[in-house]
Amino acid sequence: MLDVNLLFKIGAIGILLIVLDKVLKSSGKEDIAAITNLAGIIIILLMIINLIYKLFNEVKTMFSL
Repeated sequence: MLDVNLLFKIGAIGILLIVLDKVLKSSGKEDIAAITNLAGIIIILLMIINLIYKLFNEVKTMFSL
């Protein structure tokens, strides 16, 4: 089952990224804002890749492959 805490973590990271983006862009640091957004997206993708890896392991053990 999908853990609800993971959804909250992804949501919290998204909200934090939005706030950081607005603050950095208002202070004139668009390049740092872009790097921050990219880092946040990479963190979220790594979390999702970990879930997909666990899913494939479960399917593998289910079908005894």
